[in-house]
Amino acid sequence: MTVTVIGVDGKTLPAGASAALGEADLVLGTRRQLDAHAPDTARTVELGSVESVLTDLTVAAHAVVLADGDPGFFGVVRTLREHGVRLTVLPAVSSVQRLLAAIGRPSDDVVVVDASGGAGRAVNVCRARPAVAVLGMAPAELALGLRGWHRTLVVAEDLGGPDEKVSTVDANEAVSREFRDPSVVLCLAEAERVPPRGWIAGAQPVSGGWAFPEDDFAHRDGMVTSAELRAVALSRIAPAPGMLVWDVGAGSGAMGVECARLGAAVLAVERDPVQCVRILANCGKYGVDVRVVEAELLAAISGLPKPDAVFIGGGGEAVVRACATVDASRVVVALSSIDRVSPTRQALKAADYRVDGCQLTVARLSEHSDGATRLAAVDPVTVVWGVR
Repeated sequence: MTVTVIGVDGKTLPAGASAALGEADLVLGTRRQLDAHAPDTARTVELGSVESVLTDLTVAAHAVVLADGDPGFFGVVRTLREHGVRLTVLPAVSSVQRLLAAIGRPSDDVVVVDASGGAGRAVNVCRARPAVAVLGMAPAELALGLRGWHRTLVVAEDLGGPDEKVSTVDANEAVSREFRDPSVVLCLAEAERVPPRGWIAGAQPVSGGWAFPEDDFAHRDGMVTSAELRAVALSRIAPAPGMLVWDVGAGSGAMGVECARLGAAVLAVERDPVQCVRILANCGKYGVDVRVVEAELLAAISGLPKPDAVFIGGGGEAVVRACATVDASRVVVALSSIDRVSPTRQALKAADYRVDGCQLTVARLSEHSDGATRLAAVDPVTVVWGVR
């Protein structure tokens, strides 16, 4: 037995749908879909969980499932296949396609996230990427999570219904507005920007490597994390799309830039206003969006969104203790003084982290004035990390 899955986008049904519905003895879908498309000759069932209707599907001679848009795009096709149901799929235009077409925007640079499996991850992608389509999340909830980030939301309301409408609002305004369901949201860093042509859909992959030389970043008198330190710290932070990383005592922001290039949302905390300007300059050079908080961490921590990982490049023992309480899954601390290693380990252990670390002792190739090669030592750094 093969089940026919028909995409519904509020317009004409896809080719072959009328014939499939005419033969159907069972039609499943939302109440609105059933009222609009199910024939009187078929038994109808409102579709909740797929598990609850598996028996109905197995006993029906000709079953049809109605689903929004393209049923294979974050839709019911995956769930039915996971339960061994054989399918014929007749797709319609997806909700994301319809929203982008409504505003005349190209789609190949847009990252698409499904928030039903984790709203926090979806928000973090919107914090990190310039163009994100969000499924399964109320616009006001998304806007609330984006406080502190400058974003514009394009909201398609009541898709396929009589009150379908597309609105463009500032994220701060969207927090207090009501929108009709179902909706899909496009989150934009620059609403009017036309992105350059790429070669792969969605987020562009990292190019040029990572752990860049110190002089690739604007910095003050050598106050920038070394390339070797960043390479080791990145392996322990494990930045990825859907994560929020705090870069505490950010300095030049080099670590935050590296994390952002690997897809994480980044919040850089730095008390020096001149350094904050450098962070923004470095972000602009590498084309990443890092939120900069000009403050002492201890003064700002209560108002910051919860991180998944924290890198501490400066701030002292009190900052380490404070960061150990924010429930991040990973905390990485760079220490130039060995006197701070023991208190750092104790603070992380007291917060139930599994603690490890290493000392980085690096000697780089260098040339004498006569052309001979020597090894030039770089000041050693101890890296301590805690993992949950």
